[in-house]
Amino acid sequence: MTIDRDHLLALDIPEVRQSWGPDQAILYALGCGAGLDPLDEADLPFVYEEAAFSVLPSFGTVLGHPGFWARDLDSGIDWVRVVHGEQGFRLHRPLPASGEVRGKSRVVEVIDKGEGRGALVYVERRLTDPAGKLLATATQTLFCRGDGGFGGPSGPAAKPAPLPERAPDETVTLATSPQSALIYRLSGDRNPLHADPAVARKAGFEKPILHGLATFGIVCRALVRSLCPERPQALSAMDGRFSKPVYPGETIETDIWRLDEVGAYAFRARVGERVVLDNGRAAVATGD
Repeated sequence: MTIDRDHLLALDIPEVRQSWGPDQAILYALGCGAGLDPLDEADLPFVYEEAAFSVLPSFGTVLGHPGFWARDLDSGIDWVRVVHGEQGFRLHRPLPASGEVRGKSRVVEVIDKGEGRGALVYVERRLTDPAGKLLATATQTLFCRGDGGFGGPSGPAAKPAPLPERAPDETVTLATSPQSALIYRLSGDRNPLHADPAVARKAGFEKPILHGLATFGIVCRALVRSLCPERPQALSAMDGRFSKPVYPGETIETDIWRLDEVGAYAFRARVGERVVLDNGRAAVATGD
């Protein structure tokens, strides 16, 4: 089966109901590298429930997650060649230490980059509490490398946000561990690309790569550490474009720029000179 834009736009991705407590939030934070240095007290609120416990804001990207739907549903997508293109979240309210959500995902656009160049599938997931009140919105773009040339629209939904043409105001350096992907997958993304060397080689990588969402969560830690260490939930929005893979065990450097608008920041993340998350934007809520 080849990709079919109308089919994807109408695809019913099942609603996911999920409850969580500190254990699930801590497991997520560990998968994002928190606690790798057990003496680093900046990470304690995310991994130790008695240390003014707080949920890492990017935890909203995995709540109500429908799993690897591109493989599990009749999507027509060549799932072996799918990589994470972009990710974003908006917190409409701070994430509590425990709670329950309903996550409903839908494909909102499919872009044809042409035969040999792949396709872009834009997905939105709305998280609501049991009363139906919106808690968070997560956005995601899948880069389907094997699925271009199906005759759909060719223009992207939006251009990436440019970075300032000056040195960053701050750079935060955070390490990953060789086990990062194996821990992170326990938060819901069981794509074998991140665990099985044979699948990774078939997809064109020398070995399993780190989940894009794990990289995203590590950068979220860097942003919180720099911008709102005393108020982690003040990081209310974050968006970025994945540009290169990260291999478990590598060290990620996050460059951060303050923008003219109050509470607005730009960022990118690197492994050495290799940019892995680009064109980033973050928002920090002001006040208490």
